[in-house]
Amino acid sequence: MKRVLVVDDNIVNLKQAQMLLSGKYDVVTAKSGESALSICAQERPDMILLDVDMPGMDGFETIQNLKQNPALSQIPVIFLTGNDSTETEIRALESGAIDFMTKPINKEILLHRLNFHFNLIDYQTSLKNAVRELEDNVVISFAELVDCKKDNTGDHVLRTGKYVKLFAEELLARGKFVKELSGETLDMVVRGAPFHDIGKLGISDVLLLKPGPLTEHEYSEIKKHTTIGANLLKIIYERAPTQHYLAYARIIAEGHHERHDGKGYPRGLSGDEIPLCCKLTSIANVYDACLTDRVYRKALSHEETCRIIIEGRGTSFDPELIDVFEAISDKFAALNASLQAA
Repeated sequence: MKRVLVVDDNIVNLKQAQMLLSGKYDVVTAKSGESALSICAQERPDMILLDVDMPGMDGFETIQNLKQNPALSQIPVIFLTGNDSTETEIRALESGAIDFMTKPINKEILLHRLNFHFNLIDYQTSLKNAVRELEDNVVISFAELVDCKKDNTGDHVLRTGKYVKLFAEELLARGKFVKELSGETLDMVVRGAPFHDIGKLGISDVLLLKPGPLTEHEYSEIKKHTTIGANLLKIIYERAPTQHYLAYARIIAEGHHERHDGKGYPRGLSGDEIPLCCKLTSIANVYDACLTDRVYRKALSHEETCRIIIEGRGTSFDPELIDVFEAISDKFAALNASLQAA
């Protein structure tokens, strides 16, 4: 059942609205703008019916506070007011409200407006998800070209993204790196992770497919895939500036081979200098790479892979992240099994 928050300083109006909407919606009420913001922070409503004229924080100030808060800015607002002037209606719509209704409220009109807007929001969400799925399929296919060069199926980039998602969600559940992974950031990191090796499109197949050890010169050439990938994604992001996950993809492509002890590449970053998205992708990348057959070795077991990663605590990898990885390694194993079975 959709939750509707009704905000009005008049208790009679609140009771009337509650009576009109009861049975069709889960109705929550607030007697002030301040109280409405507090309720929204605790239990996000699906719609807000907001009175304009209230003492203290009026409707316009309330919606301004909502729009300035990334976690609440997308909650749709319908203004309710006894002032039916054109100026008030224009100001209401310019402030970000999706509709404007004058009091006294007609039950049938109110129910019709709510039903219309909820249906429209559901349709827009469905359309947005369809467009995003299409975009992701296109860009993932682009990233998969790297693994095709390496005589692979391309599933590595998809699996890496799923391991990053699992890892990041576990960190949040444990109250770690909340600031770094808040809001849409986690989603941007997960969507950017599959691009970590995109720069290998610019590396010779002779090097990528070499079965034996690389010479020092050959290894230096391989390492260039980080800066090649970052430069490529920078250009793509400049041409598609609304696709914000590409900014994270660029950071990840450049920094997923940096090491905690500063001995990585290309910039030799260490510790907290390394972005969290790069640290997560680095561990996820090593985990999947170890479990996969390579031209120079056979796939390792889950246990061997975990041992290698855990032994990298404080050298290759951030100790805090490795502590969490060790604690949830069984979840990595379960995810790997499900991906292999798919």
